[in-house]
Amino acid sequence: MKLVLATSNKGKVREIKAMCEDFEVIPYTELIDEFEIIEDADTFKDNALLKAHAVFDALNDDSIVVLADDSGISVEVLDGAPGIYSARYGGDGATDKDNLHTLMQNIKAKSVDESPAFYTAAMAIVTKNSERTVHGWMYGTALTQAQGEGGFGYDPMFIPLGYDKTLGELDDATKRKLSHRSKALSLSRKIFKTL
Repeated sequence: MKLVLATSNKGKVREIKAMCEDFEVIPYTELIDEFEIIEDADTFKDNALLKAHAVFDALNDDSIVVLADDSGISVEVLDGAPGIYSARYGGDGATDKDNLHTLMQNIKAKSVDESPAFYTAAMAIVTKNSERTVHGWMYGTALTQAQGEGGFGYDPMFIPLGYDKTLGELDDATKRKLSHRSKALSLSRKIFKTL
């Protein structure tokens, strides 16, 4: 089965390819030019569906399966922010590092060094005849100091529940076992088998 990813994010593409070795996994940007998808929904689920449908429609190929992921981190001390705004938390044109530093500074501004937090991953699977969505979560602690060089996004500031190292310090195999994305992808794989 050809699985087309509705993302050009290299970190997400690498993670999903590693977890779906038995499928042909292709970022949509290898098939058509990258285009802007307006993510203006109120939930991770609805933003994932927007992305999946936009790419499916643009490719105009009834034989493909499109997988879109919308994910982010929610921090308790910030009333759930950044949530669905995680990818652009540092402002327009913000890099992963900008977003990371903005979040650490905003937590620090609450006069704390850490806060309970969780990641959400919503995945949408769109085919010619169906659309399905699944979710995965990972709970832990958000820090005000980055630790480790691994992973991407907010990984260097997040310690998963039951661990004493950030996702930026943990090896890829451990991270894959724990991650919100791998949990959602595990459910997605069950759907792929029914297609």
